[in-house]
Amino acid sequence: MISTTPLTAPTTDDLFQPAQTSRLDQAIERGRVALLEHQHKDGHWCFELESDCTITAEYILMMHYMDEIDDVLQEKMARYLRATQATQTHGGWSQYYGGVIDLSCTIKAYFALKAAGEDPDAEHMRIARDAVLSHGGAAKANVFTRILLALFQQVPWRATPYVPVEIMLFPRWAPFHIEKISYWARTTLVPLTILCSLKAKAANPRNISIRELFVTPPEEERHYFIRGGLLNRSFLALDKVGRFVDRFMPTSIRKRAVSKAETWFRERLNGEDGIGAIFPPMVNSYEAMALLGYPKDHPARQTCLRSIQKLVVHRDDGSAYCQPCVSPVWDTVWSALTLMHTSDDATTQSAIAKSVDWLRSKQEMELKGDWAARAPNATPGGWAFQYNNAYYPDIDDTAVAAALLHIQDRRSGESGRHRFNTDRAADWMIALQSKNGGFAAFDADNTHYHLNAIPFADHGALLDPPTEDVSGRVAACLGVLARPQDRQSLRRCLDYLRSTQLEDGSWWGRWGSNYIYGTWSVLGGLALAGEDPQQPYIRKSIDWLRSRQHADGGWGETNDSYIDPALRGTNHNVSTPQSTAWALLAQMAMGEVHSDSVKRGIAYLLADQQATGLWYHPSHNAPGFPRVYYLKYHGYTAYFPLWALSRYRQLQKSSA
Repeated sequence: MISTTPLTAPTTDDLFQPAQTSRLDQAIERGRVALLEHQHKDGHWCFELESDCTITAEYILMMHYMDEIDDVLQEKMARYLRATQATQTHGGWSQYYGGVIDLSCTIKAYFALKAAGEDPDAEHMRIARDAVLSHGGAAKANVFTRILLALFQQVPWRATPYVPVEIMLFPRWAPFHIEKISYWARTTLVPLTILCSLKAKAANPRNISIRELFVTPPEEERHYFIRGGLLNRSFLALDKVGRFVDRFMPTSIRKRAVSKAETWFRERLNGEDGIGAIFPPMVNSYEAMALLGYPKDHPARQTCLRSIQKLVVHRDDGSAYCQPCVSPVWDTVWSALTLMHTSDDATTQSAIAKSVDWLRSKQEMELKGDWAARAPNATPGGWAFQYNNAYYPDIDDTAVAAALLHIQDRRSGESGRHRFNTDRAADWMIALQSKNGGFAAFDADNTHYHLNAIPFADHGALLDPPTEDVSGRVAACLGVLARPQDRQSLRRCLDYLRSTQLEDGSWWGRWGSNYIYGTWSVLGGLALAGEDPQQPYIRKSIDWLRSRQHADGGWGETNDSYIDPALRGTNHNVSTPQSTAWALLAQMAMGEVHSDSVKRGIAYLLADQQATGLWYHPSHNAPGFPRVYYLKYHGYTAYFPLWALSRYRQLQKSSA
């Protein structure tokens, strides 16, 4: 159980008296010891990665789809779902802590709880059902939810978009091709096309139905799709044409397309780390293999199941939930960078060295993944986010990992020890720079924006375009490595970052919540790339951060800012340790160590430190997909606040 009892806050006036300086040292020491306790024996860190209720609900429904129900695990997951229901407010489930009701989340959670044996007349089920009906019923769910309902025969297939497996046969020049969508959409879609084209049916051994969640009986409903602009309406018309043509599809073509889709996902199953190393494609592949006749004891099917089971987290309170994926590389690089500032003792230095050795073993040096479609001549050299995901290394993790290796070599007096690794990483990243100078997470120029208008893409997260935060991280890495051959690429990246700054001085955050995260990511990159902190556009950014500071000295940002940009940098005056750390690190990167804003932020973190030595806040702190799906990195309240405190102490000492 995490203690949420903060310590007593010092004031900014006495923060730097000898006793309070000692308090800063003590806080850093507590945090250092606590962070080291989370390190695994082989040198890496991996904190929990929690999402909303949908992944856990889908895990329960997967067991019912396959008729492989683990009743003990199911009850643990039902307990988690009950605990995350907002019974005191809107009655359903949200995309993130404190958010408004999300209809699709609520439908899946209700369906899963009913499948787990919950009495539909129980108070919490009645509340959830009323919430769904008051928002238009299950017919208004998003595309992925309606596909799940079609698999369970709760809605007709016409309620779902036409997703033919024959897209696997499309040429690259076609308006749609799987290489034109993001890695997460690609890995999810390919096995899903088999399920949809062959009209898969869930075993549903307990015959669970949720007809009570529909305002109009599902077979009578005629308004499953929202009609948007001209492009969207055009795709809906093509969708109808496709359904009509589908009935005349030659069997030979369908078999060839199914075979190609099967071969595609089988090549990427990725052992017990799973296809794409993320939950949705793992489940789709597992169910597709069953549909294609793979026996239960088939090695590929068994391995796929284990990859899903490894994502489950069992908690001390008797509940369990399923993570969407795991984040060991990401957690390890930030934990190691944080510890560098905390202590020079042998234990800490050994922990950092072990983490670097572990990271080096995880660099992908051989396989050319899907990214090679845009950079066929590039040599592999990236890191994935997860333990193993060779087809899909990502630029964000690669940038921070390469910078860490280089910094550690300098600190240990072994300059150049990992130069081969960092050169390979930098060359690979630069090969994936997009035409506008920015960097995306996984691919270059994944900007076929018309595809976000197809009926399947109602979530608007089909693509992987360049983003400010990833580009800021690459700028930081290239600045640290300081290779002469990277100057032009770095300059293009900096031009992109300047062009994406918003009028108020902030930057949007794609992979962390939200503008505070984006602004920190960019300012940190600009500083390490050598940009003059006195430039007006940088000062404007610092001023924006300070304007968002709360009276208690901290910062916070609601995920509602992804919906309403006017809310950027605000959180109803509720501060969070991760947002406060990002705001402090951004200012300190630009030399603002002596400002009153920084002192107040440090005082907030000292007061908010828990008895465990780390920090805690229940909020979701990153989007998986903005507006659609959010994550809670448990590590963000472990290493970022500690890094801010230790970096502050380091800069204070160096300035003195």
